[in-house]
Amino acid sequence: MTVSSSPFTTLAGESLRSESVLSGGSARPTVLQLRMDTPLDLYQAYISTFTEGGLFVQTHRDYQMGEELYGLLTLPQDPKRYPLIGYVAWITPANSSTGRPQGVGLRFTADARGAMLKQAIETALGSLLGSKRTNYTV
Repeated sequence: MTVSSSPFTTLAGESLRSESVLSGGSARPTVLQLRMDTPLDLYQAYISTFTEGGLFVQTHRDYQMGEELYGLLTLPQDPKRYPLIGYVAWITPANSSTGRPQGVGLRFTADARGAMLKQAIETALGSLLGSKRTNYTV
């Protein structure tokens, strides 16, 4: 069995680990553990321009456009961990000319699970949803 780990950083600056494990010839997908500590953290990561909703994930790991990622998301003031399935829809490279952090934009799936996650995020954001504050996305 081969195990490789790579660090992920939440928007609040907390380091997390994600593992990809190869066992018996079958690959297990990378599982992201994401925690948004405050509504502002969530606002900065949320991608409202995607019809299905999405999140920006700061990471130094290389992903490919269209790659499917899985994870668990914890929202501010909510102990529940929401299952997350998304596809890499954009990549912000290191040393981006925009000054935004390196990472990937995940587009949620266009199904009931994606819709539930989008609704939970938008509820958690409340009045921040229509804000014009800067964020990590567009």
